[in-house]
Amino acid sequence: MRSLKDYLVISLKGIAMGAADVVPGVSGGTIAFISGIYEELISTINTLDLTFFKLWKKEGFVTSWKKYNLSFLVALFLGIAISVLSLAKIIKWLLHNEPLLLWSFFFGLVLASILYIGKQITKWNPKIIISILLAAIISYFITIAEPLASPDSLWYLLFCGFIAIIAMILPGVSGAFILLILGAYETFISILNQFREGLTTFNFELLWQAFYKIIIIAIGAIAGLKLFSKVLNWMFSNHKNTTLAILTGFMIGSLNKLWPWKKILSYRTNSEGLQVPFIEKSILPFQIEGDPRIIWVLGFITIGFILILILERLAIKKEN
Repeated sequence: MRSLKDYLVISLKGIAMGAADVVPGVSGGTIAFISGIYEELISTINTLDLTFFKLWKKEGFVTSWKKYNLSFLVALFLGIAISVLSLAKIIKWLLHNEPLLLWSFFFGLVLASILYIGKQITKWNPKIIISILLAAIISYFITIAEPLASPDSLWYLLFCGFIAIIAMILPGVSGAFILLILGAYETFISILNQFREGLTTFNFELLWQAFYKIIIIAIGAIAGLKLFSKVLNWMFSNHKNTTLAILTGFMIGSLNKLWPWKKILSYRTNSEGLQVPFIEKSILPFQIEGDPRIIWVLGFITIGFILILILERLAIKKEN
């Protein structure tokens, strides 16, 4: 039987997971693994289904709540929500005021994540190399392709929620990173800020605009969670090296999206009526208008890289 202190600790772990999920390259799944709650999280999510309501009707709400370990989930997701909503404002400020340094930090995170995942491949052969190359090529072309829909459209939010939830299941892969590749990262951050602002100012119109979008994302995430948990378990059980190779290649190709120096080719109008970059092209530092801040960029790439190495060491220590 867990005490209130135990649930506070779980919420603190949720806060750490939320911080990781907001930052591309860092996985909330990795934090869950390091903090010792990964297996319980996956097990609880996998067992939670509509039979909860049948048990509730038959034996009462309290029995059903305890059987499905919902106190654990509520404490954890409360921590995640607090962290995500708090960090979203900081991330939005950095995106508008210090984009070069923010993307540099993200670039370092993903660069180290490539090594982290690639090192887990235990057997190298032509199939593995081809898998990495193909995944890298596909990922690269995704980063330069024009989005099929605006990141603000509801069906696109549903799709992004479906895909990005992979971060909750697979240590080493970041949901925020997936959103970046899909071109929806800044949109998600804006929705979270809109929700937080509506909540703190009691602006119910603003709150509703953000809330229904979050519900759409959540529906996609729940569907993705149920499907991915089974697919990934099968892939890792039967084709672990190939799966790791595909993930490694996917992240290599994505580095183009995270490259700090960009030239904006076109703009779009977001849900707030503001003009924001839509299609961008990676360029060399000396081609950028203004100061390329090369020393600062290299410094933040290094910081991001080292952070992943520290998390990797902690994960290895936990596993041993």
